[in-house]
Amino acid sequence: MALFKKRTVGKPGEWYYCLQHKKVEEGPECPAKDRFGPYATREEASHAMQTAEERNLEWETDPKWHDTPKLDEPPD
Repeated sequence: MALFKKRTVGKPGEWYYCLQHKKVEEGPECPAKDRFGPYATREEASHAMQTAEERNLEWETDPKWHDTPKLDEPPD
């Protein structure tokens, strides 16, 4: 018995951005490893790469997430 069932039919209103084909799709057409989502609207899904870029920048510049000390800061 498989642990994970492959969902071949998407639900209406679930939008995804396919990283492989670089397109918005309603319901999961491509494997989960190749997509972002689900999003509530087609518009949100169409901005998936921009949203990911903005979040990455936020995390990279968040001082709470930096494990390496600054050059002028003595190590613990």
